[in-house]
Amino acid sequence: MNAHTLNPSAEQEELRAAVRSVLARHEGPAAWAPLTRDIGIAALTVPEEYGGLGCPGRTEVHVVMEELGRVLSPVPYLGSAVLATEALLACDNEEACARLLPPLADGTSVAALAWAEASGEGDGGRGGWEAADLTTSAEEPGTSDDWLLTGTKEYVPAAEPPDVLLAFARTAAGLALFELRPGAGEFTPLPAMDRTRPLSRITLDRAPARLLSTEGARILARVRDLACTALAAEQVGAAARALEITVQYAKDRVQFGRPIGSFQAVKHRLADLYVLVEEARSLALAAADAGAAAEPAAAAKAACSEAYEKVAGEMIQLHGGIGITWEHPAHDYFKRAHGTAHFLGSPTTHRRRLAKLLGFDAAHRPTVIA
Repeated sequence: MNAHTLNPSAEQEELRAAVRSVLARHEGPAAWAPLTRDIGIAALTVPEEYGGLGCPGRTEVHVVMEELGRVLSPVPYLGSAVLATEALLACDNEEACARLLPPLADGTSVAALAWAEASGEGDGGRGGWEAADLTTSAEEPGTSDDWLLTGTKEYVPAAEPPDVLLAFARTAAGLALFELRPGAGEFTPLPAMDRTRPLSRITLDRAPARLLSTEGARILARVRDLACTALAAEQVGAAARALEITVQYAKDRVQFGRPIGSFQAVKHRLADLYVLVEEARSLALAAADAGAAAEPAAAAKAACSEAYEKVAGEMIQLHGGIGITWEHPAHDYFKRAHGTAHFLGSPTTHRRRLAKLLGFDAAHRPTVIA
């Protein structure tokens, strides 16, 4: 990690302040228009020739995701500007990029990537995100140019059909990336625990689609690393805000004639959470600085998932009874923590992936001395 990452530039701090200001003035989905129109958050990684800002790295995305995580924003940044946009950029299809990226960059169009599929029991926590779990089939075109996709996609980050829908499907030659025709597929909203991030199931029954790239496995691997890095930043932002709320409550809540934050046991718990958040932030920043490197992405996703779940759980515990009421946001932070921990694969999945990437296996386990 270089000094640029450890010390954010003035431009990145200005971006953070601008995003935070918009989110303070516009709640919920209403923030999407000013965020994209006035700040250009959806254009950050899009090359200038496609109407974007052409930022060379992913640290700016980290800044945006951290701020969106702080307020549990429901705007479609992860699904559209990260998952779908990065898939388009990775497919090396100039025609598709020239046609689809400009409206995505200015926020007038929203995209989603249909990826995960039901993987069944005993999948080791993969959750259907691995290439080996994808069974949606693509039938070669006959009299038209359209391929026909059949299968069921889970956990698509969209409450309703987006303007652009991309999907991974398997051809006779292997995994490929497709653009589904408008209106293709049946959308079913899923009863997700996290009400701040709607998810849907898409059922495809010979749905017409356009082939974008036959290199689906390569695209999936790159998008997964970039998405894990972005999601880790969101988890850090949410965990940091959950800790801030909890610290303030510990200062204000009086028990036995004194603020509960003055008790040594509470101080120790809050201090441990602070260390946990800062460690997670360092890992997330390192992953953002590394771009699409697999090892930092896997490490950040695993560590930040667990850190956020720990902070969110302690938030509820330290708030006591009010922490489990609908009136307090603690339950929303807890549910987002659980949802993001399993989105793109569980922490266990990414630890196993990291071990494999680093060359560890059952024959090279460290010796434990009792």
